[in-house]
Amino acid sequence: MASDAPPPDEAAATSPGAVVIIGAGPAGLTAAYELAKRHVTATVLEADDVVGGISRTVERDGWRFDIGGHRFFTKVDEVERLWHEILPDEDFLLRPRKSRIFYNGKYFDYPLRAFNALRNLGIVEAIKCVVSYVWARIRPPKDQTNYEGWLVARFGWRLYRTFFKTYTEKVWGVPVSSMPADWAAQRVKNLSLSSAVINAILPKRNQTDITSLIEEFQYPKYGPGMMWEVCRDKVEAAGSKVVMSSPVVAIEHADGRATAVVSETDGVRTSYPAEHVISSMPMSELLLAMDPPVPADVERAARDLQFRDFLSVALVVPETDGFPDNWIYIHDPEVQVGRIQNYGSWSPYMVKPGYTCLGLEYFVFEGDEMWNAADEDLIEQAKRELLILGLAELRDIEAGYVVRMPKAYPTYDQFYKDNVEVLKGWLAEHAPNVHPVGRNGMHKYNNQDHSMYTAQLTVENIVDGTDHDIWSVNVEEEYHEEKGSSGSGTGRDAPIIPRAVAS
Repeated sequence: MASDAPPPDEAAATSPGAVVIIGAGPAGLTAAYELAKRHVTATVLEADDVVGGISRTVERDGWRFDIGGHRFFTKVDEVERLWHEILPDEDFLLRPRKSRIFYNGKYFDYPLRAFNALRNLGIVEAIKCVVSYVWARIRPPKDQTNYEGWLVARFGWRLYRTFFKTYTEKVWGVPVSSMPADWAAQRVKNLSLSSAVINAILPKRNQTDITSLIEEFQYPKYGPGMMWEVCRDKVEAAGSKVVMSSPVVAIEHADGRATAVVSETDGVRTSYPAEHVISSMPMSELLLAMDPPVPADVERAARDLQFRDFLSVALVVPETDGFPDNWIYIHDPEVQVGRIQNYGSWSPYMVKPGYTCLGLEYFVFEGDEMWNAADEDLIEQAKRELLILGLAELRDIEAGYVVRMPKAYPTYDQFYKDNVEVLKGWLAEHAPNVHPVGRNGMHKYNNQDHSMYTAQLTVENIVDGTDHDIWSVNVEEEYHEEKGSSGSGTGRDAPIIPRAVAS
């Protein structure tokens, strides 16, 4: 892989002094890359032995796995340009965008199109769904402030249970009935069952307008980790250091500023003096690592931030057992898997000739029964679930691998905003030279491009003297991959996940 230095910009305005970057994911390595363009070197400290964070590519026995699936599509021009600075154009593939819902042995369009859904359900079930819908319109749920009541009132119980309840509860681990209705309104605003029924009767005269999604996206041919492996090589060639397997254990601060970052490598602690700290480590862990420690109220806020975790079981199968989708959503309540990737549909370079690799994704909590299960047990469960779904025969499955990803999704509960404000306020007063960036660094539901953009703006603030509001990145209520979409924000929606107050 290439290891040439980043292209030089004009001379940097002023030297920011020693910069320590915590984390070698998209945000951390983007920060290092942007600093190098301004002739500023940095020390990057990464707790893991692989760069890329959740955007890494895992390699096992020559198979490559994308953790969660990363379509390289962005509304942010600065990020688009940076992707193509890091990787040459020939390392990108242009891939078709396709994802569907798999339910009861059939594929349904995603985003849902009501007419397609009714047609696939079959005449008998479609009639039952319409009757259920009519009944819900006559006797709607009394409480429509939650996700369940809002959806049932608009689609009836049968369609709600088929297309909304199971998958949502798999992803977030809480009952749909406890989730707020506003998130549902964002996600299904273009879906109308009444319009679908009219279209079924008068299809040519009453076609409804469904927003068209992007049809293609870019993808590095060896997976998203390829981007960050090359980026690491380039920032190291420019003079920065990327220190792997070195978790941060302390951020020393005094007189209203952070002064050093302490990491531990092979049991040995090293202190790195810092004029600025750019941090993509989980915001809660950042505050808990402060030395001297933060006050009790700040510690409580940090410990109260919640996460949803994730694991993938990758199974090697014949190419004929694949499907054209990048992934399919699994709404069947008989299985625990929430989504299945086909890595061969992302890139033929991820798999081997004649075979593909299916990644079964499970949404879990770190430390729960699935998270702690032995790899061989998880592989056997994944095999059984593929069989139940009819997507592969046991005799066809050649091998299996397990990848765990802690803190994959910052959870938005009813307390998170107040907690984040407490942490931001403490940093602003006691360590303003510590700059949170990225998904976990800001406890914000950022995509890869959002994470990169927060790092780009942070470097401009540090070196160029700008005053960008990093927290305004990703503030739209929704972020759909729509053709011709416009707007100044870069947001993506996520629900508020209710959480009981500890007694």
